[in-house]
Amino acid sequence: MRTIKKITQESVSLDAIDRSILRELQADARRTNVELAQAVHLSPSACLRRVKQLEEAGILTGYVALLDPAAVGQQGTSYTIINLESMSNSLLDAFEQAVRDEPRIQDCYYVAGANDYLIRFTYRDASDLERFHTEVLMRLPGVERSNSMLVLRTVKKTTALAV
Repeated sequence: MRTIKKITQESVSLDAIDRSILRELQADARRTNVELAQAVHLSPSACLRRVKQLEEAGILTGYVALLDPAAVGQQGTSYTIINLESMSNSLLDAFEQAVRDEPRIQDCYYVAGANDYLIRFTYRDASDLERFHTEVLMRLPGVERSNSMLVLRTVKKTTALAV
């Protein structure tokens, strides 16, 4: 029986069937194990065993429902660059914890270059954007300045990784 080792920073070894399972699940994680097994040409028991191994290895980290932001009243998307007053460890820790605690911040990346962080969030309208900027973003620990880029149109958006 083949096993997948827990992910380390060295490398991940996935065979063609593992990759096929991952592509299929990224396209539709709600399909049944029988449907998945048929799609990747395995028996249901072998398919389930592989999915469990991918989960245990930390490659499959969860299953979610993806929402249409506009359908739930979030008409706009902002990508906002954040620069902090200093790069002290205590300030970085405080900022990052505050970001993790704020449910409306969807993504936050610590970035290299002239800026410190990149944040993504959605908003209802201009007044909601202004309120979020004033009451949330600019009150995060250590924020010195921000620069927002508002999305006019989405050309491509995917959660799928190329595997």
